[in-house]
Amino acid sequence: MDRLLTVQEVAELLGTGVRFPRRLIEERRITFVKVGRHVRIPASVLSAYIAEHTVQPVIVRPGVLRRVA
Repeated sequence: MDRLLTVQEVAELLGTGVRFPRRLIEERRITFVKVGRHVRIPASVLSAYIAEHTVQPVIVRPGVLRRVA
C-alpha cells in the first residue's frame, strides 16, 4: 500500500504553496484519491509527476555556440 499524502504535505515536498497542488487536482493533471471529503495524493504518483516534469541539462560541446531562445 502506497502512502497517501495530504495537499499540505505535497506542497511542502514540492516547495510550493497549497494552491499549486490544489490546482493540479482541480485540473485533473495528477492522480488523487478521495477519502470521504478529504483529498490525498499517493506518494508514487507525486514521484512520477516529478520525474515526468524534470528537465535534463543540455550538454554543450566546447567551441560550439548555441543561440539563446
